Amino acid sequence: MKDVIDVMELQREKGRRVPPMDYRKDDRSFAVAHFIFECGIKLQAQPLTVATAAVLLHRFFKEVDPKNYDCYTIAASTLYLAGKVKDDPLKIRDVINVARDTLHRGSSPLELGDEYWNMRDAIVQAELLIMRVLKFEVNIVHPHKYMLHYLRSLQTWVNEDDWKKLPIARVAAGFLHDFHHDPAVLDYKPQHIAIACISLAMQIYGTSVPLADETDESSVWYSVFTKDLTKETHWEIMEKVMEVYKDEPLRL
Repeated sequence: MKDVIDVMELQREKGRRVPPMDYRKDDRSFAVAHFIFECGIKLQAQPLTVATAAVLLHRFFKEVDPKNYDCYTIAASTLYLAGKVKDDPLKIRDVINVARDTLHRGSSPLELGDEYWNMRDAIVQAELLIMRVLKFEVNIVHPHKYMLHYLRSLQTWVNEDDWKKLPIARVAAGFLHDFHHDPAVLDYKPQHIAIACISLAMQIYGTSVPLADETDESSVWYSVFTKDLTKETHWEIMEKVMEVYKDEPLRL
């Protein structure tokens, strides 16, 4: 429980002002995923588009040696590709300018010169490479739709006053968003991730589901949504989510 409380404290620190991340000095998977989210916000991309880009990034680097590729070119390309996959088209010129400005903060938009065309060609070629490495399997089943369904069901199940005064849905969605910074998001079923993020939010606020027995695996609240989530996996996913905050407490 102490770890859960610590995560909540770290989430409160999100509002603290910290210097912008200098991506040129950081090529960890966390930083590259954070780059995608920052660029996605600037491009006004839909949340599922950005989540798709993050998953494509993690899947790509799971198949190849990251040392052989420019990770930020790949990241920009996953955003461009994700826009097509999710029918949320992003103009390639916007992707180029936003990615360049995020890497080189304060730079002016590129003119239609050699640098622009080189970046454009790199992103297009990276897109084709990503598609080949992933064997053109780029459609992703996200935890988001499961989370929405589970939250709507829980809203009529949990004490109504508790549900209204506690931001369980918002915090659970925040956990899901932040978990996409970690390649571990690939290791679990989307249904299980959604449940774990909701459970973590509920534990933080000390909310329980009526008539559910957390000590009995057959009577836990999430057993009505999925039958194959064990308590061990459930806690394992929650621990993975909490580890994201331990790694980068002020960046999320």
